[in-house]
Amino acid sequence: MALSVVFAGPFLWLLLAALKTREEWVAVPGSVLPDQVQWSNFTQALTDVNFAAYAMNSLFLSTTYAFLITLSSAAVGFGFARLRAPGKRAMFLVVLSTMMLPQVLTILPTYVMFSRLGLVNTYWPWVLWGLAASPYLVFLFRQFFAAIPRELEDAAIIDGCGWPRIFVRIFLPLSRPVLITAFLLSFTWSWGDYIAPALLLDVDHTTLSVAITSWYKDPHGNGIPTVQAAAATLYIMPVLLIFFFAQRHFVRSVVGSAVKG
Repeated sequence: MALSVVFAGPFLWLLLAALKTREEWVAVPGSVLPDQVQWSNFTQALTDVNFAAYAMNSLFLSTTYAFLITLSSAAVGFGFARLRAPGKRAMFLVVLSTMMLPQVLTILPTYVMFSRLGLVNTYWPWVLWGLAASPYLVFLFRQFFAAIPRELEDAAIIDGCGWPRIFVRIFLPLSRPVLITAFLLSFTWSWGDYIAPALLLDVDHTTLSVAITSWYKDPHGNGIPTVQAAAATLYIMPVLLIFFFAQRHFVRSVVGSAVKG
């Protein structure tokens, strides 16, 4: 219970900030609770910018990326778990080692590459990232698939199934908890990303994260923190609902992936 309060603290602080006036926000010393609840901050957050359009951009981008990277990671994880090939273990270690590379280290070379390919201000970078798989998700799928009894695929091979059919007809249906977990994790990664949309997308194609941080201004060009807090509250609500309703799938996937190393 104590940990729940600690983790919920930032969200509660954000919600209280969204319900204050601008004067209460900058007052010293400040108050925890607003003197008069300002629901108008939420109305302003929805109307000052085209909130719905940017939300749809984020939803489309995140869903496309999550779908592609889940399938590509499942395919790569299946290969590492069930197929035999020389150097497979060394290659798997190379894949895992890429998780230590921070995004800041690769974002500028990535931007230069996409710029030369003419893919800036399009959603194609997210499609390519999705098709490239995620090292963490590859590890998750590999651990889960490695725990499945080999007799299942042996029986399928005797019946004449090839590896693609075994993957699609046997392993994917069995990995539903991991599929859901991978999709939701990758969705939240893309939904919460700010750096890539800010660098690669123009005003019309950008996402809600960029809009919230950039375009809530008063007539003097200053940011309006209470309205930004209201917009941020609306922005993170889908992620909170996803984790609330899908938490049992996270637990099942983690337990299943930890069965066999």
